[in-house]
Amino acid sequence: MNLYEETRMLLNQYGLKAKKKFGQNFLVSDEIITQIVKKAEITNEDVVLEIGPGLGTLTKELLKNAKKVIAVELDEDMIEILKGRFLADNLEIINDDILQLDLNEVTNKYGKIKVVANLPYYITTPIVMKLLESKYDIKTITVMVQKEVGERICSSNLDRENSAITIAINYYANAKMVLDVPRDLFFPSPDVDSVVVRLDVLEKPPVDVFDEKLFFRIVKMAFSQRRKTILNSLSSMEFSKEKVREVLDKLGLDQKLRAEDLSISDFANISNEIVK
Repeated sequence: MNLYEETRMLLNQYGLKAKKKFGQNFLVSDEIITQIVKKAEITNEDVVLEIGPGLGTLTKELLKNAKKVIAVELDEDMIEILKGRFLADNLEIINDDILQLDLNEVTNKYGKIKVVANLPYYITTPIVMKLLESKYDIKTITVMVQKEVGERICSSNLDRENSAITIAINYYANAKMVLDVPRDLFFPSPDVDSVVVRLDVLEKPPVDVFDEKLFFRIVKMAFSQRRKTILNSLSSMEFSKEKVREVLDKLGLDQKLRAEDLSISDFANISNEIVK
């Protein structure tokens, strides 16, 4: 029985269908499942947090390779399936919303963990940013996301696809796309292709900032009005134009530059000068 047939069988057995409200699209490629675990470099010494295990397709492969798998699933119907499928000693199933869950208890108990997930497209960014901003003891995050989001996450600083999420990701981690996943490898098939992105969490950010909250506020200001110059976007929202002009001049930055023209170092320098 191939994975597509197994997926259909499980859904029929429990009288279920993929739920749009949970963004459920089930991966039906054994090769991709194997590759995800390989790209995440899961070993028998690793404790893995799996977000949104669904039917347990990826869970099954993780259990073969990891020391421990902690699967966090919001859908109670999927919880029933997971408990019916797996009796493994190295599996812990948590029925909760990952965005509401405090993972400090997990990391305090097990130390550094690795995160693996096939994320629902509609909440990809909030989940990734929670994992990074909360500064949990995470070594790597390997996630399947919508291709467009993956390209933005992994964009270089001088790319026109640059965005606030690009800067934020680069502040916390080294990001790279490690696998392409065509839409026809899911059931039901989504409207877009996917990619697997691996984030290697940094021990310390690549830039020094005096005030992280201010740094990220400036980044969000700049990209929320990306058609405006950096001078106009910052001065129109919080700071006086004179103040912003003074800072840009001191740093030798052209006042006509826009958000996507600036590197993470530029944003750090701007925020630090404002703090001064």
